[in-house]
Amino acid sequence: MKIKFIDIQNFRKLKCSRINFSDKETLFVGANNSGKTSAMDALRVFLLQKGKKQTDEEIGIKKFDTTDFTLSNWNQINSFGESWLTDNPHGELFSEWQILCPSIDVWLNVEKNEVHKVRHLIPTLKWNGGKLGVRLIYQPKEIEELQASYLANHKAANDLSQHSTSNIEGKKQPELLVWPKALRDYLDRMLSSHFEMKAYILDPDKISESGVSPQIITDEYQPLNSYPFHGLFKVDMIEAQRGFSDPNSSSGNSNKSDSKLSAQLNTYYSRHLNPTELPDEGDITALRAIDTAKASFDERLNDSFKDALGEIKGLGYPGFNDPDIKLSSKVNPVESLDHEAAILFEIQKQGDSVGRSTFSLPEKYNGLGYKNLIYMVFKLISFRDQWMRKGKASKRRLEEDIALEPLHLVLIEEPEAHLHAQVQQVFIRKAYEVLRKGVDKSFSTQMVVSSHSSYLAHEISFEKLRYFKRKPAECSKSVPTAEVIDLSKIFGDPNKRKPEEKQTAEFVARYLKTTHCDLFFSNGIILVEGAAERMLLPHFISSHFDGVTGLNRSYISILEVGGAHAHRLRPLIDALGLPTLVITDMDAVDGNNKNQPLRGRDYNSGSDTLKDWFAFKDKTLDELLDLSFDEKVMGNVRAAYQYGIQVDFLDDSVEQEAIPYTFEDAIALTNIKLIKNLNKPTGMLAKMKKAVTLGSLDECCTELYNALDKDKAKMALDLLFDVEPKDLKIPKYIEEGLGWLQAELVTVSNDFLPEDVNTSEVENDVE
Repeated sequence: MKIKFIDIQNFRKLKCSRINFSDKETLFVGANNSGKTSAMDALRVFLLQKGKKQTDEEIGIKKFDTTDFTLSNWNQINSFGESWLTDNPHGELFSEWQILCPSIDVWLNVEKNEVHKVRHLIPTLKWNGGKLGVRLIYQPKEIEELQASYLANHKAANDLSQHSTSNIEGKKQPELLVWPKALRDYLDRMLSSHFEMKAYILDPDKISESGVSPQIITDEYQPLNSYPFHGLFKVDMIEAQRGFSDPNSSSGNSNKSDSKLSAQLNTYYSRHLNPTELPDEGDITALRAIDTAKASFDERLNDSFKDALGEIKGLGYPGFNDPDIKLSSKVNPVESLDHEAAILFEIQKQGDSVGRSTFSLPEKYNGLGYKNLIYMVFKLISFRDQWMRKGKASKRRLEEDIALEPLHLVLIEEPEAHLHAQVQQVFIRKAYEVLRKGVDKSFSTQMVVSSHSSYLAHEISFEKLRYFKRKPAECSKSVPTAEVIDLSKIFGDPNKRKPEEKQTAEFVARYLKTTHCDLFFSNGIILVEGAAERMLLPHFISSHFDGVTGLNRSYISILEVGGAHAHRLRPLIDALGLPTLVITDMDAVDGNNKNQPLRGRDYNSGSDTLKDWFAFKDKTLDELLDLSFDEKVMGNVRAAYQYGIQVDFLDDSVEQEAIPYTFEDAIALTNIKLIKNLNKPTGMLAKMKKAVTLGSLDECCTELYNALDKDKAKMALDLLFDVEPKDLKIPKYIEEGLGWLQAELVTVSNDFLPEDVNTSEVENDVE
């Protein structure tokens, strides 16, 4: 049994989103405020269920509140309340409320041999294995009761408000706004009194494969009588805020018991190992040791208090008929672990014998990274062993523990907190192994992780990434939402890919394994062809685009990918939908021969990016040179390549056109005076200085073209060494492209915060 996918509706930013689950690990990635936390909270609030002896706090249960409803839905919900205040109130049906209420559709893939476990979820007798769906929805208990209660409270508030404005001593008082002003205001306080979670069986034949199209639950549908997944899967969660803090900090949550590793060991010991509970033969040695320790300590205890108790006797107690006082200790092995020194980190070991002494420190003095790693791994071990009822847990046969759940769903929020890069990668590589150690193959484990870490994204297989894509508000009364992209499907169905699609998918997966995966967390992307551009672009941005709305204030991912392969990233870039600048070289060619770019020679471009991504294959070099600014834009992507620039080569106020061939000669032609003034340059910079000191611009361009070699990265390093980046002028084609990207990011940012929407509420809705 596996969870195939979930559909989340009306939960914060997730107005209508489908999330496909991989069989093992699934990683949620995306920029800030893209909806990852909303998805994790939806899973938590709908699926986490407490046992009979558990509290909400113990397992991280979160209760619903009004901010969990997608903000744009409140317009319609408030209109229900307004209708109730009229002489002819509208009687809403449950189906009218359900399309506005938070819900999650859970679709399981169930084998035929598991039919006895899901018999209560089978929609028809024709079902013969495969998908089964259940909707959990947070809906009104009784609409009539909600209506009556709201009307009563609204009438009382209205009467009080009118009374407050009456004249006092001849002065009219300002209107007093009394709760509730609207139905939303009423539910801010009374939501849990009028709403409850209900479950409905869905029809597998009505699944929309092409997109998210939730099934309509009509008023004829009958809800299930109980939580539908009891006994089917166990859900555990590690939250993002784990409470670790600096031991010397006056703030923080260092006293929170759950944040201590010793508390975790204490809990695990009491559940699975405690020899005093449900003892068996293996506990005899431990019990004998405990009994011996208790007797020895009691003897010492009474001896130590002999004098003090004698003084009490001198006061007349105990008398002849009073019981005597005897001290008895209680040796509890569980409590012995509940203090900060229960876990010690050995700093320096001494001696070679078994009983050698060590220099050790309590856990609060160890680094947060180690504590966080140990904490999370131990949590996973505890989750696994609770699921498998290992140790003493196997003897506590509570009603809810009779059968092992066939599926274990583990949710982990932002495991990168306090972990440095290498440890992040180790954790995500080993976490699933920990959850599966010693677990029979007949049981399934699925792990869902949300993260902002490019290191985690780098370590997880590309097909297991789910990208949360921000979508702007469609109108002034709507709010920004999110769409979830299954990256395993952007190159076609993995089981039906054509050879070229398969090759492209494999290339992109391998490429992302060799580079930094921060594009999944960025607001904009820049693709460059070579190392020189990659090294100098951050300096261009920081020196020339550092305004309030400048690129330097945005999360930009700069990826270096060769010109022959950049176009292979197009399906990925299109799926992400981020503003993307593709900086490429013109590469003038005559047939298969490279040439210095000149007009009127019937040359073409040799750039695969321009030919295959931007469909400029049929355009000549002259046509490409004369394309307008807007003609280089295709959707969310813009091409930036060399074109003719006006150069005052002899500093005589006479400008001539020069056409750069690559980034390097474009730098030289844009910074002629600076290159001339370089002191003893080497390598390509020396060749460039020689070129710019020639007698004519034509000679300079020819010399620069001939000087281009494989030493481009060194040229960029030499420039950074010899020149202040702020003094380096940006080649015109790159400056134009960066200006376009900056404007796009400003536009997108404005789309995500419509002026008519309360920004404080949007902040609550973004995740």
